[in-house]
Amino acid sequence: MSVLEALGVLLAGMAAGTINTIVGSGTLITFPTLLFFGYPAVTANVSNTIGLVAGGVTGAAGYRSELKGAGPTLKQLTPASLLGGVLGAVLLLVLPAEAFQAIVPVLIGIGLVLVVFGPALQRRAARKHEESGGRRVAWHTPALVAGVFIGGIYGGYFGAAQGVILMGVMSALSTEPLQRLNGYKNVLATIVNAVAALTFMLVAWNRISWWAALFIGVGALIGGVIGSTVGRRLPPAVLRAFIIVVGLVGIVKIVWFS
Repeated sequence: MSVLEALGVLLAGMAAGTINTIVGSGTLITFPTLLFFGYPAVTANVSNTIGLVAGGVTGAAGYRSELKGAGPTLKQLTPASLLGGVLGAVLLLVLPAEAFQAIVPVLIGIGLVLVVFGPALQRRAARKHEESGGRRVAWHTPALVAGVFIGGIYGGYFGAAQGVILMGVMSALSTEPLQRLNGYKNVLATIVNAVAALTFMLVAWNRISWWAALFIGVGALIGGVIGSTVGRRLPPAVLRAFIIVVGLVGIVKIVWFS
């Protein structure tokens, strides 16, 4: 790896770590960067997933205050992320890229719709929550777990805009503040990346470029710190707008430039 290539991958990792912490879709920066430097698509995807785990750790750690008391919810959702991440990673290795390319923009689009209508859906959920005497709407919990599982499959397979999908699902089915949901998203997305990375290391060691993973990891580690600092200061409306912009860019990138 040349010095120029190492610097380019490092900077891409830093940008991806920052964006992933704020909303997700950092893969739309690192994955094309690796392709630009001549890495095969599967090698680029696998190495990218491994490298971005570091940024997820620092990003999630930066949301510690928003995640106080979040243990029960995370315990409920973590198994879905774990299973989804493993399944997505396996699908990447056994299925042609075309199999998921058609559905990815649809999933991102659904996530964006949920983000846009999130405030109205949250208000409606809050009213039902009050009318039921503080009890949760019965179908919200299984729907949320299913949505996180689907997001995990997608994240393990490719990862770009996983955060948009997770934020969309949680915005629609939870009455909690957006920044707290962003904290959940950072933890769950990191879990997906970590189990997918472990799966790749166990069954696809020969497809990993460790130099690429290392430089993405160092950059993402720094980016996670930057993202958690910036993201936590964004008002909900600004954060929601940022999610929508990044999601639309992701759709355009995948549909017209893949």
